[in-house]
Amino acid sequence: MKNFGYNQSNADHTLFIKNKDGKVTTLIVYVDDMVLTGDDPCEMKLLQKYLEPGFDMKDLGQLKYFLGIEIARSKQGIFLSQRKYILDLLADTGLPACKPVETPIEMNQTLGIFPNQVPTDIGRYQRLVGRLIYSSHTRLDIAYAVSVVSRFMHAPSVDHMNVVYRILRYLKGAPG
Repeated sequence: MKNFGYNQSNADHTLFIKNKDGKVTTLIVYVDDMVLTGDDPCEMKLLQKYLEPGFDMKDLGQLKYFLGIEIARSKQGIFLSQRKYILDLLADTGLPACKPVETPIEMNQTLGIFPNQVPTDIGRYQRLVGRLIYSSHTRLDIAYAVSVVSRFMHAPSVDHMNVVYRILRYLKGAPG
């Protein structure tokens, strides 16, 4: 990609960007998926031709779903949602029929690591918090609560897990 005039992003090494004549073309690669987008159709076609000899590629048209993120377009703009991802998360945790709550975390919630805390399954906790971190990309309303529970990845307790479940119950109320 660098040989073809693209710059590799420092923030995400799978993202390549080319600025040419005031237009931008981007390519992001994830395992065996690529998303090519931009406002320069000629550059996008050139890049496709450049990549075709080395990759088995198929143009699937406008992006609708990628890595658990749904993409919708309208005259107002482009909208991102993880509704399906969140519904799948609720199903995976056995909470699709749980009772929703109004807030992702209780006001003045105090969490810490205490000598008498009851430990919880660390692997499950880390997986759930990881999925919540990913969900917070489109759900800024849970970002604070997720940042709180992510502080305890190394020694989670039942109290910490209960806050994770509360975040999930909050998402149940408005998965989209």
